[in-house]
Amino acid sequence: MSRPVAGPDCCGGLGNIDFRQADLCVMTRLLGYVDPWEPCFVAAVLAIVFNPLFWNVVARWEQRTRKLSGALGSPYVACYALGGVILLLNALRSHWFTQAMRNQPRMDSLDTPTAYQAGLVLLGAGSVLVLSSFAALGFTGTFLGDYFGILKEARVTKFPFNVLDNPMYWGSTANYLGWAIMHASPAGLLLTGVVALVYAAATLYEEPFTAEIYRQKASQARKSR
Repeated sequence: MSRPVAGPDCCGGLGNIDFRQADLCVMTRLLGYVDPWEPCFVAAVLAIVFNPLFWNVVARWEQRTRKLSGALGSPYVACYALGGVILLLNALRSHWFTQAMRNQPRMDSLDTPTAYQAGLVLLGAGSVLVLSSFAALGFTGTFLGDYFGILKEARVTKFPFNVLDNPMYWGSTANYLGWAIMHASPAGLLLTGVVALVYAAATLYEEPFTAEIYRQKASQARKSR
């Protein structure tokens, strides 16, 4: 595939940089490499948006009705079933993400050993956050067990939750960013931006509910003493 060429003065001279214009220039350059209607790119965007929407809708429905637990005979079985579906959906999301990168041009300025190594570092850091989050939460804690009534004694606060909030989400975002940089892929960078935006929206939806669950649990524990 041919690569578009951006002139050296697209953001003006170095002596009088307007950072808002510079940000716009970077976005314009990325979009110049990307066909947003390419089928795999569209599939990746749809998967990125759909996955958190799906698991939040199903989990809230379960929390209100307990119908999934009733149908499968146990909240644990239901939680494991939902977790299995989420893992499958995330595998499909990663597949379309990778295919979208392969089907679109690479960016010469990212196609360097230094950029590749930086991407590898991001991928490693993201994997540490994801795996340590899973180790701290366990399967049911990771896959929305609190919506099924499967609660821990208290909210997890050890590493990596003492470093940042929602480390599973931001670790996953770092993985996609690293993967995109390793592929020198403007399409991958744009898709990573979509991942970050969707996860940020998901946390706004999920965090108040989780906080309220554990506030109620703590309040009930105090009353029972």
